Formats: sequence, C-alpha cells, structure tokens
Amino acid sequence: MELNEITITKAIIDRYFEKLRNHLDMDVAIVGGGPSGLVAGYYLARAGKKVVLYERKLSVGGGMWGGGMMFNEIVVQESAVGILEEFGVRCRKYEQNYYTADSVEAISTLISGAVKAGMTLFNCVSVEDVVMRSEQVTGLVLNWSAVQLAGLHVDPLAVKSKFVVDATGHDTEVVQVVQKKVPGKLNTPSGRLEGEKSMWSEKAETLTLENTREVFPGLYVAGMAANATFGGPRMGPIFGGMLLSGQKVARQLIEKCE
Repeated sequence: MELNEITITKAIIDRYFEKLRNHLDMDVAIVGGGPSGLVAGYYLARAGKKVVLYERKLSVGGGMWGGGMMFNEIVVQESAVGILEEFGVRCRKYEQNYYTADSVEAISTLISGAVKAGMTLFNCVSVEDVVMRSEQVTGLVLNWSAVQLAGLHVDPLAVKSKFVVDATGHDTEVVQVVQKKVPGKLNTPSGRLEGEKSMWSEKAETLTLENTREVFPGLYVAGMAANATFGGPRMGPIFGGMLLSGQKVARQLIEKCE
C-alpha cells in the first residue's frame, strides 16, 4: 500500500492533540524527567493516578545518561537496588553496600517503565510559571522550549493539577518561580530557597530522602531539587537517593490524592 505524507502528518497531529487535550487537568504534574521524576511518575501511575511529566529537553533522563564524567556506569547503594530490579535493570555488587548498573540501560528502562505504567510524558516543553489560587499552586504555565531558547514573545498555555512536583534537579525551576512570584514563604528554615552545597555523598543521599516533601502548598520537591531547596549538598554519580526520593514523593501524593 502506498504511503501518503499527509496521512502521516495527520496521524501525528491527531494523536498528539488527543494526548494533550486529555491531560489538561490531572492529579500530579511532575516537572523534570530525571530519575526521581520518572520513578515518582511510575509509582503514581501504577496507583491509578493521572500523572504527567514535562521535560524541557528533547531527551529525557537528566544526568544519569552520562554516569560519572561520561563513564556510563552509575552507583546505587543497597537500599535502592530493589527499585532498579523492579524496573528490570541489571545491577552488579561491587562491594558491601555498593552496586553498579549501566547508566544507559538504567535510565532508558526507567523511562520505558514509567510510560508503560501509564505516565504521560511531554518533552521539549518548559514550565515558565505556575497557576496559583489563594496562595496555593494549582497548575503550570507551559511553553515550547524552543520558544524560550529563541527568545520569542509567545504567550504560554496553562494546565491544572492537584499537586506539582519539582524534580528539575540543581536548577529548582519551579521553586524559583514560586519564590519570586507567589505570595508567602517556602517551608524552609529561612522561608526562601536555601541553595545547593558542595559535594558530600553520604550526607546528600540521606538528606535527599529527608528533604523530599511539600515546600509550598501544592508544591513538592524530589531528587536533587529537594536538596537544593533545603540547602543539602550534591552527591555526584550515586543515584540511590534519587530513586528512593521519587518513590517517597509518590507515596506521599498517593495518600493526598485519595
């Protein structure tokens, strides 16, 4: 059968806009497609929640692709190995409490697993603002990443969400917007973004999990964004805290959405 270019185009447009229209109102909107955001999306979707993840880049996966300094291996501590194994990622014990995994296998499997679980993913989409009502975050303001990169003056569109998760890593993109534009203070010691500190792997891994929580009504932080928000250090190419953080925020929101 002959292939028609217009039919190909129509198929893409119809299916994309069907997906977009069906996800203008959701339970949880996750911003940032790194490991913590993907794991959160996976568990939320498995629990039957309507969850969408927005990633500003073309590729999804955050910094896990590059392992450590482009050596495509990652380290995960024993407490988080079970999450990777649940997804089907192969792990090898290096020594007591240290496991390694191929970074490309790990992140590609997390992406696939989250989508297959029912999470909807939009890449090349940036969050430039939040929707607020009575000092509570109730949605996101979106635009194409290419619009921001080109510096074009193009008005965005909005989506509604019961809860938002900032999983944007070091940049804390959503928290930055809320601090700058939304009345009220963050739930941090100073009431403001504390800022990321220098590397301390052991402390960072512990604090990543402790800092995974609600930072402003309707807004949660996970992964490296949690540490940067509450003033914790960075951890480098060990990813157990990221995985456990995604699992923790999902559990918190599953209870909230019920």
